Amino acid sequence: MMRRLAALVSTLLLATATFAEVATPDASAGRTTFEAFCVNCHGPLGQGDGPAGRAVLPVPRDFTVGQFKFDADGDGHTGTDDDLFLVIRDGAGPAGGNPLMAAWGHLGDEQVRVLVAYVRSLEGAKAD
Repeated sequence: MMRRLAALVSTLLLATATFAEVATPDASAGRTTFEAFCVNCHGPLGQGDGPAGRAVLPVPRDFTVGQFKFDADGDGHTGTDDDLFLVIRDGAGPAGGNPLMAAWGHLGDEQVRVLVAYVRSLEGAKAD
């Protein structure tokens, strides 16, 4: 009985790890969503310099720096993908950020995950 249980647990863990590797979002797929919903505040390269963002205090986050300050999931680590996911889905207000940062939960979890991947890809981007 214990061997069967151990085999089942091993199989489930392996399946979960394999799924996580396959399910990694493609950052480029998030570009269209970013351009549709985020550019107005965060700017085309995510530098926090969009036309609406210039009128907001504090200014929107500069994603090119790659530093994120919220621990939205309360795990003791700031700026994880889970934290970004929650801030995008629920807005920045619940995490202690600017309440003007809209909640984008209506996009759906998968689209928010793709958007997180795209935001991550902006680190180090430079204007021409």
